[in-house]
Amino acid sequence: MERKSQIDTFGAIALVLFALNLGFNQVVIKIATGGFNPVFLAGLRSAGAVLVVLLWMRLRGISLSLPRDALWGGVAAGVFFTLEFICLFLALDLTTVSRASVLLYSMPVWLALAAHLWLPGENLSGRRLLGLGMAMAGVGLALSDSGAEGASWTGDLLALLAALCWAGIALCVRITPLAKVPPAQQLMMQLLISAPILLLLAPLFGDLFRGVEPIHLGALVYQIIAVASFGFLAWFWLLTIYPASSVASFSFLSPISSVLLGWLILSEDIAANVWAALVLVAAGIYLINRRPRMPL
Repeated sequence: MERKSQIDTFGAIALVLFALNLGFNQVVIKIATGGFNPVFLAGLRSAGAVLVVLLWMRLRGISLSLPRDALWGGVAAGVFFTLEFICLFLALDLTTVSRASVLLYSMPVWLALAAHLWLPGENLSGRRLLGLGMAMAGVGLALSDSGAEGASWTGDLLALLAALCWAGIALCVRITPLAKVPPAQQLMMQLLISAPILLLLAPLFGDLFRGVEPIHLGALVYQIIAVASFGFLAWFWLLTIYPASSVASFSFLSPISSVLLGWLILSEDIAANVWAALVLVAAGIYLINRRPRMPL
């Protein structure tokens, strides 16, 4: 498809579906940890995604070799990727999908702060500062009631750490030569680094299996194919067609879909403060990512 200057109907539908996919993934992870050690599950997901993405790259004729000057950026991104999913999978094993999702999707807040400090031309405008304040207030509100049913201080903090690591990945792509590398190579580098580390560390977090049933295997396959492989590739593809700021403005839908799906599918009891935190974080993300319209 040709490059477009704004989101059209196809793009809007694709981005809404992508947000729903990410939201559903948090529920799927929560289900899958009923059969697998969380870190082992994350390792299996990365290992499976390596095979799928490798096949896709071969079919597309994309080289596996990374330019030498981008190697250290790729390693840094891979380490952040590994830490993110250790934290996220453990968080979803300990706390509710709704709480973990609100905290995880605070990532644009931390990325905006880092960009303001270290990236030229990324200063925080009044509108973005308002969004930043709203989202941070939402994070504080989500953390304020750790005694709620299904909540865990440890799980909440791990979800927040996962958000920080996710922001670290985005920052690596922005400030290192990794920015010039095709997205498929970026993803492959992160998967190749994370898979062996996660699998080696998994025994430190308990038994690898927890009575695996077909639903747990189905959840693992879904994560490998629909999220870690083609989900991320679809996101990168959309970024090649539509403006990055316009694509990012849809990210506020992900925490909304996660919370709603956790409520609908897992029957999570969501406290009033979590609903309020969700509204603040989603609105803040939208304001942070929204760019002013250019004059005609």
